[in-house]
Amino acid sequence: MPQTPEKTTTARSARAILLEKPKALALSTIGVRPFGSAPRQSMAAVLHGDEDERPGLNAKETAQLRGIRRFGATGAVLMAVGALGAGAQPVLQNPTAGLRVLSLPGRMPTVSLTMTMTGTVLVVLAWLMMGRFAVGDIRSRSGAPRRMTRSQLDRTLLLWILPLSVAPPMFSRDVYSYLAQSEIAARGLDPYAIGPKAALGVDHVLTRTVPTIWRDTPAPYGPFFLWLGRGISSLTGDNIVAGIFLHRLLALAGVALIVWAIPRLAKRCGVSAVSSLWLGAANPLLLFHLVAGIHNEALMLGLMLAGIEIALRAVEGSGPIRGQALFYLIAGSGLIALSSTVKIPSLLALGFVGMALARRWGGTWKALAGAAILLGVVAAVVTFVISVASGLGMGWINTLDTATAVRSWMSIPTLLGVGTGLAGVLLGLGDHTTAILTITRPIAYLVAILITARMMISVYMGRIHPVGGLGIALGAIVLLFPVVQPWYLLWAILPLAAWATAPIFRIPAVVFTSIVSVMLMSNGAEYLPFMIVQAVIATILTAGTLIVFTRNSLPWRSDKPVAEITKGGPVDEDNSAGAYADSP
Repeated sequence: MPQTPEKTTTARSARAILLEKPKALALSTIGVRPFGSAPRQSMAAVLHGDEDERPGLNAKETAQLRGIRRFGATGAVLMAVGALGAGAQPVLQNPTAGLRVLSLPGRMPTVSLTMTMTGTVLVVLAWLMMGRFAVGDIRSRSGAPRRMTRSQLDRTLLLWILPLSVAPPMFSRDVYSYLAQSEIAARGLDPYAIGPKAALGVDHVLTRTVPTIWRDTPAPYGPFFLWLGRGISSLTGDNIVAGIFLHRLLALAGVALIVWAIPRLAKRCGVSAVSSLWLGAANPLLLFHLVAGIHNEALMLGLMLAGIEIALRAVEGSGPIRGQALFYLIAGSGLIALSSTVKIPSLLALGFVGMALARRWGGTWKALAGAAILLGVVAAVVTFVISVASGLGMGWINTLDTATAVRSWMSIPTLLGVGTGLAGVLLGLGDHTTAILTITRPIAYLVAILITARMMISVYMGRIHPVGGLGIALGAIVLLFPVVQPWYLLWAILPLAAWATAPIFRIPAVVFTSIVSVMLMSNGAEYLPFMIVQAVIATILTAGTLIVFTRNSLPWRSDKPVAEITKGGPVDEDNSAGAYADSP
């Protein structure tokens, strides 16, 4: 029976719909909305909102802030003292060994562990309380009715950093790998081809301090960092304490760049400098792992953020990009490329700067190609010059996957693989962890690539600021990377602190930071279970006692309900003192 024209049209429409659905799904995956589709709420609208300026604290709040500052400083001092016995002390050349007073914490490991645990808890609690004066109620976008000043935050941050700057390394022993790999380079050997054990010898003082898992491992760091490390080794030789001190100075230089860049990026994004610094630079993860832990992420992130700020001065300027503006663009891009020669993930920032530049030049394919060529040339020149000038060559590219030897519970694909493998063992099906990881990790890579591509396209189309897009992309990469260390979270938190203001970001960031900051052992290794239990009990009792004693002087709770302050609206002086979050 022949079909009627109406049925033929209906069949063609159905086929068209079936063909269009996969196309629309593919386009929406990378952030391109098909023509004629209904608009959806953008990522920028979900995560970002401008923050207006607020008046300073009143007398009562200023007194409470001073108490918070002293409370956190007490915690930092406890950490520094406890680290003399519970820190990541060197196996050899321990400077406190044999000293009557300074060696005392080392002879009382449980007491030292309790001191460091209590100190970390006090710093985290102080940071949370300070958030009331920096952000206000993180459960809403209203912000604090009154906000602490930048100078008040800077003084607080400096006071908390100072004790940790002179303490032994804590939470990680990576600095000893830095020293050993730098010594390999100083001897004229290739740190990308040979590990500390083979290059220096198993009995060498620097090899002895490197964790066993990394003694046969080539360096996974870029040539700029090892070039600096080689200079440190030429000055300090086998002196571990002097080497640690100079590497900490490098980390502090990176932290200084972070403190310089974040408020300027926040201003570009319409976010308060104080709130961005509170979540970024004053974050306990930064204090504990970049300052106390001496990780080279401090230098990588500092150079990356500073480079973004300088490059955006040209990209977001009103005039043509030539002269001084062109200098800013090339200098900022060069700094980003330089940061990638410390650790490669920061190179992603150059892609987002390039997308913003292409949009500035008109948003055409020609503009996109021009931006890619210009920034690609800058990155290639910087990488080539550093690799050749350092004498280390390009071998570092072959060691970028070194860290994947570790199975990290914070990595989503690794957790899925290990968890599934463990379930198989419990069910009597055998251990198939390795096979499952070969499935989950490539899928995670693909998802991270899709999210990054979507954010780049969103920047290119002007839907999201490049700082926000970079933060989201780095967040996806961190969580989906095969190995995730606690300080890797700062890759995403720092740029997002300058852009994202919504509770959907700030609440998980604050909660996760608070939990992770108090979970790791201060010696960068393990303790006997009974020692951990004793230290935890003592820490809870000590912190609880301090909370009771300071319940009237510190803002542990709100005296009045949270006041909803509308953006740009007047501040109710009668209720504003209680307009802070209920939780400490």
